[in-house]
Amino acid sequence: MKLRLVVIVGSTRSGRFGPTVARWFVQQAAKRAELVVDVIDLAAADLPPTLTDTDEPTPATVAVLAPRLAAADAFAVVTPEYNCSFPASLKTALDWYYDEWHAKPVAIVAYGRESGGLYAVAQLRQVFAELQAVTIRNTVTLPCYWEQFAADGSWPRKGTGYDAAAKLLLDQLVWWGQALRDARTKHPYQP
Repeated sequence: MKLRLVVIVGSTRSGRFGPTVARWFVQQAAKRAELVVDVIDLAAADLPPTLTDTDEPTPATVAVLAPRLAAADAFAVVTPEYNCSFPASLKTALDWYYDEWHAKPVAIVAYGRESGGLYAVAQLRQVFAELQAVTIRNTVTLPCYWEQFAADGSWPRKGTGYDAAAKLLLDQLVWWGQALRDARTKHPYQP
């Protein structure tokens, strides 16, 4: 049975680079016969910035996204680094859901200036631990990503090492995805 990988595009900023990185990562994931990929772009998800109280109705856009997240066996988060952190749109998306993240692996693909998004990665690891998800040790970080265009305008140019990093990350994500799915099937997760 194939693993369902949900790739989340975390940036909603005008002129964002996230969709370019996400397309590249989805192309890498599509090479894996054991994966089925679903992409959630937070710019299109239109999640409300204000969380409701527990006795208030769930907003429609939140309810629509919940089954897609719940059906995931694994996640890959594509995030920029803004001011040594990840964007508010991604934090909002993480906070709207809780059970959907439990006992599932999360890969992080980050991009930014010289750090390549490592500060955002570190903070996301803390948040996902609180959501009882398992972050993959390896990450794909893309420092100074704007310098990686080929002469024909394609991204990334050959020789960046990004494809090899993505393969290693996906190898680990598939292993954790299968192991945690098997565990959830045999022993439903109880937080």
